[in-house]
Amino acid sequence: MKKKEKQKASPETISTLLGRDTVIDGVLEFKETIRVDGRIKGKVVSGDGTLIIGEKAVIEADIKVKAAIIRGRVEGRIEAGRQIEIYAPARITGDICAPTISIDAGVIFNGNCSMATPQPTSSREPGTPEGKPDKVKNSKNL
Repeated sequence: MKKKEKQKASPETISTLLGRDTVIDGVLEFKETIRVDGRIKGKVVSGDGTLIIGEKAVIEADIKVKAAIIRGRVEGRIEAGRQIEIYAPARITGDICAPTISIDAGVIFNGNCSMATPQPTSSREPGTPEGKPDKVKNSKNL
């Protein structure tokens, strides 16, 4: 007889639910997958988690997560290491950045979109030891 293996939480499994009456003012840090149907003001952070924002949710925060699925209202910058999915009736005011971005018809989005992997904040340029670019291009001297 084999022992049953302990199953890991998949991205579809919600480990935490913050209901419609939930109000958070400050920093929300989490792991795994969280669904928010309430209000958050401040900052939402997770290095390897998925944030699901429900249709009735109101988020006034900068968000930095592995993946985000958005159906509610967000005011602030959204960065995801893997992907951002935005579905109607979402309303977003702020910049979004992720390698994969999907925006459904009917979404209201006001901001800038960057499909790059968010980089950690650093004072030096990538690929150079002291933060100086390898070559400087000047369009006037071509």
